[in-house]
Amino acid sequence: MSAMTTGNSSRADANRRRILDVALTELLRDPDASMDQIARAAGVVRRTVYGHFPSREALISTLIDEAVEALMAAHAAGRAGVDDPAEAVARSVLAVWEIADGYRLLVALAQRTVTVEGIRERLTPVRESCAELLQRGLDQGTFSSPLPAPALAYVHEQMLFALMETVNEGLLPATRAGRSAAVTVLTATGVPASLATALVARVSGRPGG
Repeated sequence: MSAMTTGNSSRADANRRRILDVALTELLRDPDASMDQIARAAGVVRRTVYGHFPSREALISTLIDEAVEALMAAHAAGRAGVDDPAEAVARSVLAVWEIADGYRLLVALAQRTVTVEGIRERLTPVRESCAELLQRGLDQGTFSSPLPAPALAYVHEQMLFALMETVNEGLLPATRAGRSAAVTVLTATGVPASLATALVARVSGRPGG
């Protein structure tokens, strides 16, 4: 590959990355931001944006893919090296929420432009990992639920989406949302609220829950 070709490829990659970063900022600021607005904010012409993303939906879909990758990494990092299932759930939800909080408006937007089924498909690896953790907790007696682990993992996923919406609607302060999400998920597994609150307070380093 010639130096010129390499240079062109690097420039194209840099443009694509800049468009994605600017698009995320613009869409979080204005969910109805057009491709023209995004192009202007990125300092490129409209044709350049369409050269990388054939439609607004394709651009949003790419952003969602990146968000899911970040969520997967956060979920794995949060539970890594933690043997107790309840603590692993608490840490993974707190870690995921740190990422999800920055994307919650994007998720709400995606549900208008990307099919809900499409979002679910993207989250399948996270859901399956959660189901394995929940099954371990059920087997050990740490958790108690009338639902099988895969169904419970699905419920947890939907609860997190719902909590994102409560923050978007101003019903829950963003500063409390992560801990509230962790406590809510734990209580849904059958952990008593008082124990769940104390556990989340401990692992988050925030006394008082």
